Amino acid sequence: ALSAADPQLLNLVMPDAKVLAGVNVEQAKGTQFGQYVLNQLQTHDAQMQQLVALTGFDPRRDVSELLVASDGVAGSKTGLALARGNFDVAKITAAATAAGVVTEVYSGFTILEEPKEQHAGIAFLDATKVVAGDIASVKGAIDRLKTPQPLPAAVAVKVNQWSLSEDAWGITTVPPSSLAPAGKAGAANPIMNATQNVQSAAGGIKFGAQVVFSGEAQCDTAQNAKTLGDVVQLLINLAQMQSGVDPTAAALIKSVTVTASGNVLKIQASLPEDVFQQLLEQSHKKAGSSRMGMGVQQRKR
Repeated sequence: ALSAADPQLLNLVMPDAKVLAGVNVEQAKGTQFGQYVLNQLQTHDAQMQQLVALTGFDPRRDVSELLVASDGVAGSKTGLALARGNFDVAKITAAATAAGVVTEVYSGFTILEEPKEQHAGIAFLDATKVVAGDIASVKGAIDRLKTPQPLPAAVAVKVNQWSLSEDAWGITTVPPSSLAPAGKAGAANPIMNATQNVQSAAGGIKFGAQVVFSGEAQCDTAQNAKTLGDVVQLLINLAQMQSGVDPTAAALIKSVTVTASGNVLKIQASLPEDVFQQLLEQSHKKAGSSRMGMGVQQRKR
């Protein structure tokens, strides 16, 4: 059965959160593709093995839900990451302090802080809930345990809508263009110009026999939603021409649908989970080859 984002985690989020995302890890574990994604945390990874050995904590097994949130201010270093799962708090804390982590007790909770600058920390609220982020945000979450400050109704509705229907999801209630740090002015770009009119956006992935991607962008006007849709469709057409003989990429591109309804543009795409897994594996191989090529060039220099 589907379930929306954990209300206890949502109650810990800052009430002025503008960007939120989550993953229902427990639900994803029940699908072939979800297990594939989790297994990308390679068992032979040295840091992963060390984490498991020192603390007994394995995120692939012990985490059931993840939630992240921020105030949506470009360049801001504040934010929260929250998780529900099974945590051996004493063992994890002992391993952290042995590694030199600084501890601070706040309202009865121990915050584990990075030893150098102590700007970020993590606190276990009990054996099933943990919160991490900048120190002020972590302390704010602890305060909200006693004095809840719910999200605005409109934001809560969006979170429930997407977390109920998707295994991994994200929303922004502010223009996506405002989230990027200000850059240098450049030549006019029709794609960037089209996205400037997006006021809010959301998207998600549903695992299963078909891996389904869904997204929507709310523009300021219906005409701008149509213009954005035309730009996206143009990009899809160009991608189709360039997909060449790669049947996997061609299948993904062909599955994309773009529809505008009023000032909302909706995009959806899907692939069988085994085909999408092949696509990811091809992407990883290309990325690995690219990194090897860069390494060879640097050695030559």
